[in-house]
Amino acid sequence: FPASGFGFNYKWRALFCFMLATFWESASGQIRYSIPEEMEIGSFVGNVAKDLGLDVKQLSDRAVRIASRGRTQYFALNFKSGHLITTERIDREQICGGLKECLLNCEVIVEDKMKLYRVEIEITDINDNAPSFQREEIEIKVSETTTPGSRFPLSDAHDSDLGINSLQSYQLSNNRHFSLDLQTGTDGVKYAELVLEKSLDREEQAVHDLILTATDGGDPIRSGTAQIRVIVLDANDNAPVFSESLYKVSLRENAPTGSLVLQVKATDNDEGSNAQISYVFSNIPEKARQKFSLDSETGKITVKEPLDFEETRDYTLVVEAKDGGGLVTHCEVEIEVLDENDNAPEVTLASLATPIPEDSVPGTVIALINVIDQDSGDNGIVFSHFQDELPFKIISSSNNYYRLLTDSTLDRERTPEYNITITATDKGSPPLSTQKTILLQISDINDNAPAFEKPSYTAYVPENNPSGASIFSVEASDRDLDQNARVTYSILSSSLQEVPLSSYISINSQTGAIYAQRSFDYEQFREFEMQVQAQDGGSPPLSSNVTIRVFILDQNDNAPRILYPSLGADGSALFEMVPRSAEAGYLVTKVVAVDADSGHNAWLSYHLLQATEPTLFSVGLHTGEIRTARAFADRDAVKHRLVTLVKDNGQPPLSATVTLNLVFAENFQEALPEMSNQSSDSESQSGFTIILVVALALISFLFLFTVISVLIFKCRRPRTPPVFGSYNPDLYSSLGPKFSCNYSNGTLQLPYSYEVCIAADSRQNEFTFLKVGEKVIPQSTLADYFKCPYTYIVVMQ
Repeated sequence: FPASGFGFNYKWRALFCFMLATFWESASGQIRYSIPEEMEIGSFVGNVAKDLGLDVKQLSDRAVRIASRGRTQYFALNFKSGHLITTERIDREQICGGLKECLLNCEVIVEDKMKLYRVEIEITDINDNAPSFQREEIEIKVSETTTPGSRFPLSDAHDSDLGINSLQSYQLSNNRHFSLDLQTGTDGVKYAELVLEKSLDREEQAVHDLILTATDGGDPIRSGTAQIRVIVLDANDNAPVFSESLYKVSLRENAPTGSLVLQVKATDNDEGSNAQISYVFSNIPEKARQKFSLDSETGKITVKEPLDFEETRDYTLVVEAKDGGGLVTHCEVEIEVLDENDNAPEVTLASLATPIPEDSVPGTVIALINVIDQDSGDNGIVFSHFQDELPFKIISSSNNYYRLLTDSTLDRERTPEYNITITATDKGSPPLSTQKTILLQISDINDNAPAFEKPSYTAYVPENNPSGASIFSVEASDRDLDQNARVTYSILSSSLQEVPLSSYISINSQTGAIYAQRSFDYEQFREFEMQVQAQDGGSPPLSSNVTIRVFILDQNDNAPRILYPSLGADGSALFEMVPRSAEAGYLVTKVVAVDADSGHNAWLSYHLLQATEPTLFSVGLHTGEIRTARAFADRDAVKHRLVTLVKDNGQPPLSATVTLNLVFAENFQEALPEMSNQSSDSESQSGFTIILVVALALISFLFLFTVISVLIFKCRRPRTPPVFGSYNPDLYSSLGPKFSCNYSNGTLQLPYSYEVCIAADSRQNEFTFLKVGEKVIPQSTLADYFKCPYTYIVVMQ
């Protein structure tokens, strides 16, 4: 209590009232405290933690807070002790005015449990206000003809306190003409009337000065005084009379300024100035004086300032009518203010849980909302609803609170957040409404597996691809967020059973790019399947699979292979006998070849590359059939040599050749000598070839010897070297790099052909002669046959 003179007994009485009120509220199941006004800031109100069963140690962790209505927060919660304490000076008269019961409400909100407790604090009155008069000097004019027993209402004193602390009595200073009579009005307010006890004589005393004292019943007693001046007038024996002693009127709070409330009327039977009546307000509260005005001549009461039902619901006015002779009379005017729907509902978000997971079950509490309307009756009845169709519902709680709940399942991928607009509408006419928008975010859970764009994929890879080349790429998307949407790729299985999968293909776990670990061979396998898995990073992870079918595309990497006719050791086919009597179109033989490639790369065509007599034979382009183009003539040679080219359709094309030896004869005995001559001619041809090779080798040797001699001569100029000296083959091997054995088909004027092989080691400088007949020896055969290095071979025909 502030140090303002309150006694020890009052403290014990207030403490007893406080304990009695607390016990009664606990017994009735409510949380209610009672404290006197004007307590110091930080004073103890009640042990909220104990009364609510809360653990003091967990108050801050459980986010317990105090929410008070109004702009001023009078109370706070001490988290260390759990006590409810005052935070502002509390003046009961300022907060509640003349209300008998002054209550302050606040709510204790436990946010993690979404619970609300209402706390009512009753503010009890203390004697902190002394009675006071509106006017320090009261002037009363009394006619000298006034008979004893006449009464004169006095301005009553006002005490803002209540009960025993309010105005209790009046006292009048000692005099021999007047006494004081206490009266109690219908509203319980005590006022005093001055009673004339003895007739007045103006000639004896024209003015009487009295002291009126108003006292309350507090401890200590407080009082206020006013001076009464009684002026004795000449005779005026008729006082004004009102048509009614009590006027009652109802007025809507939206009445415009200047509108007429009512008109009071008083009459006086006197004449002249004694019958002229003037009207004034007598002894009315200052708030009422601000709201209404009174015309002193007509008695019309009008609205001076806008009214507010929520501020004051009724007014009591005292109107005084005074005639010209100084006689007065009074009447009361009771004005009832009718409520209008002029206050829209107030929507306050008390607590909000955001974001909430998308797997929240229906009925999950999202927010706690407070909705109040200061109007009364139907104007103050409020209902709340959503503006749009949403998967939520709002249900009424207690004490004007609503709970926002989930009404169905949520899906973040469909709607990541909601703008929940709550509309609170009262039942007034016309209704007023207020909207409150709440932004609610939905948090992600791993409820979506990665999804590929297609149910299956097809990839095409050319054979002979480089190792490590990217052959395909897959991509899967996940509608979740962050870690739940982080996709990794892996290969589960493949149709390649012969070798480990990792030796053929691999996949980038982050990008989904598929790489070939080795070159593919179309002739080995033409297609295979594999399963790729996409897995997200959620817990637990979700995955999906897709099948990829890989086709190997053929390339022209295989030359045609001749199956028929079969080749001999020298690479030429055996003799074929053709009858001399064969006509044009006679089927001599058929070249049969195959190609390991496929498609266009395996389309074969046959061409006549060389022939002893080109006009005598023809080759089917696609059949490989060798036929006579005309009949055999006597001028034609008996023996013929045909070189047939088999070529595929690839890019670039690959080919193979076969040499056919044909003899025109009617029977085998006739063809046998020609075949023997072929052997002799081959030996003769071989001898000629040897001579040519020896000559060429000799010329080359002399050229190299000359070059080497010149180089030695220049290097050893001071001394004269022998012309031919001893010959060291190692010296020549050091003059330049060794040569690899390369061979190629040279071209001479037909019908000559030759092949050259240069040895890798110059120390081996021997000549090797090969006896060759009409057959062309393939390069590979020559390379395998002639092993001796630095050898020149000339095969001529």
